Amino acid sequence: MERFFNTAGPNIPEDNYTINPLKRFDLDDILTLIRQKRYFVLHAPRQTGKTSCLLALRDYLNAHDDYICVYANVEGGQASRNDVQSVVKSAVDMIAEQARSIVKSEVPFAVRNSVQNVGKDSMLTAYLRRLSEALPKPLVLFIDEIDALVGDSLVSVLRQIRAGYTDRPKAFPQSIVLCGVRDYRIVLSNQDIVTGGSAFNIKAESLRLGNFSREEIHELYMQHTEETGQVFDEACFPMIWEATEGQPWLVNALGREVTWSMKENRDRSVRIIPEMIYRAQEHIIYRRDTHIDILIDKLREPRVKRVIEPMISGDMDINDENIPSDDLQYVVDMGLIKMERGKPRRIANGIYREIIPRELTWSDQSSLTQEPQWYENEDGSIDMEKLLLDFQQFFRQNADSWIARFDYAEAGPQLLLQAFLQRIVNGGGYIDREYGIGRKRTDLLIRKPLTDHYGGPVQRIVLELKILRGALEPTIERGLQQTSEYMDLVGAVDEGHLIIFDRSQTRSWDERIWHEKRQYATRTITVWGM
Repeated sequence: MERFFNTAGPNIPEDNYTINPLKRFDLDDILTLIRQKRYFVLHAPRQTGKTSCLLALRDYLNAHDDYICVYANVEGGQASRNDVQSVVKSAVDMIAEQARSIVKSEVPFAVRNSVQNVGKDSMLTAYLRRLSEALPKPLVLFIDEIDALVGDSLVSVLRQIRAGYTDRPKAFPQSIVLCGVRDYRIVLSNQDIVTGGSAFNIKAESLRLGNFSREEIHELYMQHTEETGQVFDEACFPMIWEATEGQPWLVNALGREVTWSMKENRDRSVRIIPEMIYRAQEHIIYRRDTHIDILIDKLREPRVKRVIEPMISGDMDINDENIPSDDLQYVVDMGLIKMERGKPRRIANGIYREIIPRELTWSDQSSLTQEPQWYENEDGSIDMEKLLLDFQQFFRQNADSWIARFDYAEAGPQLLLQAFLQRIVNGGGYIDREYGIGRKRTDLLIRKPLTDHYGGPVQRIVLELKILRGALEPTIERGLQQTSEYMDLVGAVDEGHLIIFDRSQTRSWDERIWHEKRQYATRTITVWGM
């Protein structure tokens, strides 16, 4: 039976195409930290392979016979929240169960039974101390999903680990690795934030598990080709990178979609071509798998909104001090945005850039009644002038009431236009989006294939979206330059449109609604006031 791309749970190499988990972090560094009896944190966004890496490292350590390594997932304690007694007991039970499966004896359970009458604030300390004393080799403990615990329960677990630190390795674990989404920020029951150091000041390092590299994506997909004979056109790989930037769940989801969920491609003689990757991406977005649903749910959190909303509107400088640094780090730790030295912060990958505006306007898209065919020319191309004239009228009549319904009202005009366009291009086109953080703009590229054949003619239309801040004419001049630059960047563009949203309440709609053609260098660009 052939293996498959995995999108659920830890990888099983016998069943799943797999990048060696031990190569996804610096193994020598981690082994050195363990030898030095350090306690440290390994964190990464959800569904990036943390558990697969920890399980592989556990097996590696146990095979080398220097330590007894135990992996325990404490997510089950989340249900008890601030019931410290239940959370600590659950953690002890889980460690005991996993330790028994490693040492193949009842010793871990016997030790667990011996601490049942110990108080909630020292039960975990007592258990780890007695277990370490009872085992024939130093104990290395991996605690996964540590940030599933909250508030007082999390503080108690961390403090009980700290309490035994000086007794390692004879009477406490040689090394403990805490694994979660974040380099933990603890929220107490009164909503005060306690950083990890104040509750767990023995942490030596904080290591972050990265995404797949371009080479690892290619290696993963080539495993499918080698085992099935099914070939990926090399032009697919830049597209896969652009769509995922190596996010492991997205990489596997695209692979699974294009080789299995698209049933016609189960015929392994079918060559996978770029157009199929586009279709697979759309299917993933529309199906709203758990990974996507979690992302959508997070978008409603106030601290996520404070970071993402100005990115969509392009209306905030990169160093804006109004965004708390912990909010930024939270969204980075989620894997939703990337922050690279000397560059504007940006949405982490192409699929997330597509998901965000669509999901923020999902219910509104379904309320729009425009049919794509109404805007199509005889050759299948979009009559963009006809479409934007219709949107101008729609915007005039509905903008205030519709934007008021958006969670991200400050980015409302851009989101409303994108919802309107999405209904049109769903008839057979694509929207590529770039959010110009610090540049006060949003760049859209509409691509409309004019035939059903890959490699055939494609209509390309650039739209530059700006909110009017200050005088109109300088805004137009700057916008024309930006539109022309984006047209140069994406290449082979048929037409360009600069759309300026005027949110002033002092000007009438008759003053705000207009359009005209402008020349910039060798290009003719249509400017729209709304």
